[in-house]
Amino acid sequence: MRPSNGTDHVSGAVPLSVSFDSAADYFIFTFQVLFATTTVLVAGTVVVGILCSRALRLQNRFIFMSNTSICDTLIGFSVYYLGLFDVQEGYPSRNGTYNVLPTLLGVNIITFLFAQLDRYFAVCHPFIYSRFVTRRVVICVNVGCWLYNFAHVLARNLLPLGKAVQMYALSIVLFQFIVLANVAMTVKLYVVARFQVEREPPSAEKDGKKESLRIIIFVVMSFLLLWFPSFVNIVLRLTAGQGLTFRNEATNLFAIMARFNAVCTPSAYMWGSPALREAALRTVWGRLCPRCKRRVGSSHRKEDRATVFYRK
Repeated sequence: MRPSNGTDHVSGAVPLSVSFDSAADYFIFTFQVLFATTTVLVAGTVVVGILCSRALRLQNRFIFMSNTSICDTLIGFSVYYLGLFDVQEGYPSRNGTYNVLPTLLGVNIITFLFAQLDRYFAVCHPFIYSRFVTRRVVICVNVGCWLYNFAHVLARNLLPLGKAVQMYALSIVLFQFIVLANVAMTVKLYVVARFQVEREPPSAEKDGKKESLRIIIFVVMSFLLLWFPSFVNIVLRLTAGQGLTFRNEATNLFAIMARFNAVCTPSAYMWGSPALREAALRTVWGRLCPRCKRRVGSSHRKEDRATVFYRK
């Protein structure tokens, strides 16, 4: 029997995730607070930096970045509930959100797949890319990622429990194919970056291609590595009735690893893109720290001279 955490006596209230009976409970609770706050600050900085910079908003790759960063920001806010209160998502659930919050990870993985395809056609087939892959198409693709995932969740919530579990299992199978497609595209992009781009003469366009390929390869690989343990555990529980069972989401190590992508992904964006770093410093941290604003003030005019290649 799970011990009481001191808030069960409050009628209608969701109890806290830990009972504060040991040092480990204090560590878990503090970690969840710091993790949620860090995620919101880092991912939120990327979102504001991109949306407030016209030169970045015109580039397709930054539209994908803003989409995943919006998702990561929402994941950060969700940790304030999933990590601080006694919540168990999935089947069966306890004090859950009807699987809405876990669906945010699904939005990210599908967005990554389309972002990989975007970079592949931008580098390997620039003529086709510039003609057909317009900014409107990219925005529609990103919106479609959200619509598909939440339509799937809505259907699962409306179906009887048995059918919902079957649909959930089928989504796991579909996810395997998406993961395989991500791995295949990552290998393809690495080959492109390693051989095709390296043969091009030095130029700003070549540096931009290498930057975008490097970011997407690193982000997808880190996402898959951090999500894979949770994925394996879910498959074992659904197919063999085995796998690890945790008390709640706050103590679910695999779920924490999967949500840790919400910090790693926007951090990788900031690390790999000097233009994004300058925009974030100017629009977010420059307003909070005048010294940071003066530091990037000299580079403010560079934004309007972004290369035409990345406008498509």
